[in-house]
Amino acid sequence: MSDQNKAAALVAFEVWGSGQLDRLDAVVAPDVVHHDPYDPNGRHGLAGMKKSIAKNRDAYPDLRITVEDQLAEADRVATRWTAAMTHDGRRVTLTGVTIDRFADGKIVEAWRTIDMLSFLRQAKPPAE
Repeated sequence: MSDQNKAAALVAFEVWGSGQLDRLDAVVAPDVVHHDPYDPNGRHGLAGMKKSIAKNRDAYPDLRITVEDQLAEADRVATRWTAAMTHDGRRVTLTGVTIDRFADGKIVEAWRTIDMLSFLRQAKPPAE
C-alpha cells in the first residue's frame, strides 16, 4: 500500500507542474482537507485544490516541482520537494514538505509547510 500511496502523491505534484487538473480526480478525495496557511482554498475540497493549482499555474506558468524525498508509513506519505519558477523576471525556488493522509487509495487530508521567507528574499530585488 505504501508504494501505491507514494505513486498517488507523486501524481498530485506532477499536476502542479503540468496543470492537468483532471488527473487529480483519481488520487484526491472530493472532500479533501488541505492544511496550508497560504492556501485560501485549502478547506474547499478537491475543487478548491484545483482552483489553487490553476491560480498558481497562471501566475507561474513555468512552475516545476522536483520531489527530493518521499517516505511512507501506514496511511501517510511525507514528501520533501523543491519548486522552481520565474517570478517578476527572476528565477526563484520554493522548498517545502507535504504530508498526505490516505483512505481508500485517495488523499483525504494534507499538511504543507513551505519556506516562504526564503522565497520572498529571492523574489525581492536587491537593496540599492
